[in-house]
Amino acid sequence: MPCSNCNESQKSPRTLLTIIPSLKVGRVVIITRGRYAGKKCVIIQPLDNGTKSHPFPHALVAGIERYPSKVTRRMSKAKQSKKSKVKPFVKQVNYTHLMPTRYTLELENLKGVVSADTFKEVSQREDAKKTVKKAFEERYTSGKNRWFFTPLRF
Repeated sequence: MPCSNCNESQKSPRTLLTIIPSLKVGRVVIITRGRYAGKKCVIIQPLDNGTKSHPFPHALVAGIERYPSKVTRRMSKAKQSKKSKVKPFVKQVNYTHLMPTRYTLELENLKGVVSADTFKEVSQREDAKKTVKKAFEERYTSGKNRWFFTPLRF
């Protein structure tokens, strides 16, 4: 239906309320803004009401900063293991900077590792990253969730 003042058709804007129901634990999302724009990550803890330090709806996410490289059979075992390494990140991200996908990732062991308290000290954050790295590399070598470990081409 055309607008009376302009030639554009009126469309309902994509509001935050339409996105929130899909942002649950284990949902794979893509970050759309900032340093990690275009990187895939998984929601560990959604915080719909925000916190005192971050008074807006956001989520604690763990994602892949550097994806594993391509591995072939001709490579030696040492080279294969080197190319299968993953560099993770843990972050608090505003819901407006997340784009949900249809994929989910089951990572039960990360729920206790990454929490709001993790971001208070650098040492806790580093420990969380090590645990996430171990979990992601284990997932990758087992061959599960192949799509999650491929970089997004755009």
